[in-house]
Amino acid sequence: MNFPRVVLAGLSGGSGKTIVTLGLCRAFKNMAQVVKPFKKGPDYIDARWLGLASGTYATNLDPFLMSNDRLKALFLEKGLGADISIVEGNRGLYDGKDVDGSCSTAELARIIKAPVILTIDCTKMTRTVAAIVAGCKAFEEGFELAGVILNRTAGERHRNILKSSIEAYTDIPVLGMLPKLKENPIPERHMGLVSNTEYDAVDKALDTLGQMALDCIDLDAVSKIAGNVSNLVAEKSAWEGIELVSEDKPVIGVVRDKALWFYYEENLEALTRAGAEIKEVSLFANEPWPAIDGLYLGGGFPETLAKEISENESIRKHVYELAKSGLPIFAECGGFMYLGRDVEYEGQKYPMSAVLSLSTKLCARPQGLGYTSGKIIHENPFFPIGSTVIGHEFHYSLCADNEQLDPKYALDMDRGKGMAEGHDGLLMNNVYAGYNHIHALGVPCWAGNFVKAAAEFKNTK
Repeated sequence: MNFPRVVLAGLSGGSGKTIVTLGLCRAFKNMAQVVKPFKKGPDYIDARWLGLASGTYATNLDPFLMSNDRLKALFLEKGLGADISIVEGNRGLYDGKDVDGSCSTAELARIIKAPVILTIDCTKMTRTVAAIVAGCKAFEEGFELAGVILNRTAGERHRNILKSSIEAYTDIPVLGMLPKLKENPIPERHMGLVSNTEYDAVDKALDTLGQMALDCIDLDAVSKIAGNVSNLVAEKSAWEGIELVSEDKPVIGVVRDKALWFYYEENLEALTRAGAEIKEVSLFANEPWPAIDGLYLGGGFPETLAKEISENESIRKHVYELAKSGLPIFAECGGFMYLGRDVEYEGQKYPMSAVLSLSTKLCARPQGLGYTSGKIIHENPFFPIGSTVIGHEFHYSLCADNEQLDPKYALDMDRGKGMAEGHDGLLMNNVYAGYNHIHALGVPCWAGNFVKAAAEFKNTK
């Protein structure tokens, strides 16, 4: 299937590709184009901003989290009907999980047969940029390096030398040259861009970036590159193995608010396809939650909102009672932190739901970062014993004080840190909680098992 698509890559993290991609998404949207954003890799924050910039949610694509066939099928399904699909890469163009560059942005571009536009930070650099462009083009085969966008240029003279050097030594077109910004329109903090739920100037920031793209990038050339692509075919459905398992319509509550909002939309779609009814609930709710048969607590920033969370004692007690009643609960990272006894942030401890007898503490440096994999070694509602669970982790907190009696961890990790020296997925009644994040298309048994557990709970009430 043939539809316009392009990958925006960088030389490294922090090269400015997110700012450039956001600007392109907003500029095309403001030109009345239907833009479908994608984010390469395990990422929630950039993906959320890409969705805000384009007007539709972003879909994550990652060769580690899902097979190539699933990845292509998902890309085709979600990009169908858009005027342009824009994929933001992650880290450097060739950076993957090993020396071979496995799961890199370049590998993704090959899988989806998409041309690549490279964003380069040109700070304190002139002619050398031509060598970098030539080297990136020659380093690997199998994908098209279709253009470059020069970021953080210092002035007209600087831009003229950069452009002339690239044109003299390579055949790669310069599609745009962006000035240095005095300040980032979107603030950053310990996990990247600040959450839009905690920032008041979202549209103003995105419109600023959209105007910058309009002024500084040849959008017609970008559109032409995106449209000049070969046919792409998927050989199977992205949803293979995720089927209706219950017609009882068990209700799974999903905590989705300004504290917990790290969810892959495909995870929620998988639960729906397996037969669940999704109801969004909040840790900040003033009214009681609706009746639910299962609970999904994703990741987010409970630490920065810990004081406000702790003040909602009624919801904290409600979650404690739900867990005690045997409700199936699946909690990832920030959701796991909420299930603990308390969270320590900037020297202050804030009480959480106390479902688990442990404390978490935010640290100055990451405590777990990267892809994960492991085997399930204990019975639980979500994964069969012996199954492999792949995912990712990115957390600045650690489990500082675990007083669980005879703690039982379902996941024995061969890659990643988890919450206890390579162990994750702490079990208690029907609770499964840990730092590991999963993608439903990478672990297709999860959705059906979650819905089955919720249906069984519903039928026993």
